[in-house]
Order: sequence, then structure tokens, then C-alpha cells
Amino acid sequence: MIKLNVNGKTRQVDIAPDTPLLWALRDTLQLTGTKYGCGQALCGACTVHVDGTPMRSCSVPISAVAGRKVTTIEAVDTQRVGKAVQEAWRKLDVVQCGYCQSGQVMSAVALLSKNRKPSDADIDNAMSGNLCRCATYVRIRAAIHEAAKALA
Repeated sequence: MIKLNVNGKTRQVDIAPDTPLLWALRDTLQLTGTKYGCGQALCGACTVHVDGTPMRSCSVPISAVAGRKVTTIEAVDTQRVGKAVQEAWRKLDVVQCGYCQSGQVMSAVALLSKNRKPSDADIDNAMSGNLCRCATYVRIRAAIHEAAKALA
């Protein structure tokens, strides 16, 4: 049994310690907001926060996060920054197909948690690991600026 702290709740999972966190979240804990994209930590669809830092859950074994605080898209709206980001996403109609958006939101929240006045370069750098097949990058950047204004 591995004990995890996911979205503020202690959860125990009875799976192999080398199982990627993504599969523990999706298959065992039924938290399906975190998406499987490439399985190689290249696309960012599986981004979650581990102790506030964005991580690609497809490449992190659950044994590496035991005892650490894991936050998924399902709980990001419990934070002021998360609420601001999600509201900006809705206001600016960022989502097209939506598949990558949970990872995009998680990366944006991590950025704005550390930098409330990001430049375009800051945003591009923080979001560079998140791919969007629909190419909503301009709207994503605008929404991050909008959320930053709301947080000011």
C-alpha cells in the first residue's frame, strides 16, 4: 500500500510502486481530469502539481510522490489563483477541443502562483512544455494575462 495526499485527502493505493502517477490518478482514484497524451512527458496533458510544482504525471512513479502533496485539475479551483485562471479561460473562450486544457491550466496556475505579472516571454517559457493541437496559444497567453490582472 502506498499512501498519497491527493487534493488534500489521504488516499491509499494498492498498486506497484513504479506505476506512473497518471494511472494511479485515473484508473485507481478515478480522477480523470488529468489526461494521457504522449506517455513520455513531452506534451503536458498529464500535468499535475506536486508540492506546488508542475510535473508530468505520466513519467513520475507513485513511489516518488508518496507523502507529498499532489493537486489535480479537480481541485485547482479551490485556490484563488486556480479560480482566476479558470475564469479567464472561460471569459476568453480559450478551449477548442479541450483535451490539453487541464494540463495548460495546471501550468498556468503554477506560473501565476510564483509570478503575478508575467511577461509574454515568462508565459511562453512556463507553457513551453504544454502542446495544443488546436493551436490556441494566443488565447492561452491572453487568458494568463487576464488572470494576472484579476489577481493584482
